[in-house]
Amino acid sequence: MANAVILEFEGVGKKEYEAVNKELGIDMASGKGDWPDGMKAHVGGLTDSGGLVVMEVWDSQDAQAAFMGGRLGAALGKVGVPAPVRVTWVDVMADHRP
Repeated sequence: MANAVILEFEGVGKKEYEAVNKELGIDMASGKGDWPDGMKAHVGGLTDSGGLVVMEVWDSQDAQAAFMGGRLGAALGKVGVPAPVRVTWVDVMADHRP
């Protein structure tokens, strides 16, 4: 089965999230764009405390690492987004989208 990752950022908001997606060539409003190979799902949202959480499902941790080490890492650096304060990997046992 797939792997999921939860990335938690502090001091990162909607403006930075949208700027990173623009750098990546992904339009979150339409869902269209240059999505990375191996990504099955992406959810991003703001927390009550003013942080950002991104949850993704990937074919493998290697696929996510390749994206992070390439396009995503470059986009985060260009926008000035700091590294996540917490990264949690989950072995997916079920993945349903009713």
